[in-house]
Amino acid sequence: MVTTARGRPSGHAPSKETLPARTARELLETLPSTPGFRAEIIGGNLIMSPVGIPEHSWSATLLSYALQPIVMERKWHAHVGGVNVCIDGPRDSLIPDFALAPADCPRWGTLELRSSGLIMVAEIVSPESARADRDDKPRVYAAGGVPVMLLVDPIATPATVTVLSDPEGGAYQAVTRVQLGKPLHLPSPVGFDLDTSIFL
Repeated sequence: MVTTARGRPSGHAPSKETLPARTARELLETLPSTPGFRAEIIGGNLIMSPVGIPEHSWSATLLSYALQPIVMERKWHAHVGGVNVCIDGPRDSLIPDFALAPADCPRWGTLELRSSGLIMVAEIVSPESARADRDDKPRVYAAGGVPVMLLVDPIATPATVTVLSDPEGGAYQAVTRVQLGKPLHLPSPVGFDLDTSIFL
């Protein structure tokens, strides 16, 4: 099996150096490093977006700190940015701002966690990512079987935090939204009461 420089399986096709990329997935697998940008596949389209302002990553870090007691107790892995997720089925590739996974989460190749093995993902909305985070990614994560998605939206008026759960038929069936600063229950398999004032 041929493996690209980024460690993802590419089937039995000839070397990517001799054939142009035909799909967004093939292009992603041959894309050189792009510091300052994240490359994701959403709906079969390769999307390049800035990594976000420092406050963006700090919010994801604060979420990681808040969840640390259950992460340690249950021996889960918490990933703040930088982890690639392969969506089961269409093989879209996303980089959530935060991902919660069991230690033995199945992978696509060596670099990507498979969406159906995750416990939760979180996205922090920024002006550049608002449409993708609010509209596209919930649909993609639900279709990929991610049980829980958290959407922290500091640019909404008023600022909100939303938890989406119970994925079925390509959509989350349960949605709970609170104003930033209010408590929010993260349903099973997380099972945690989050104090969203950490994001203020």
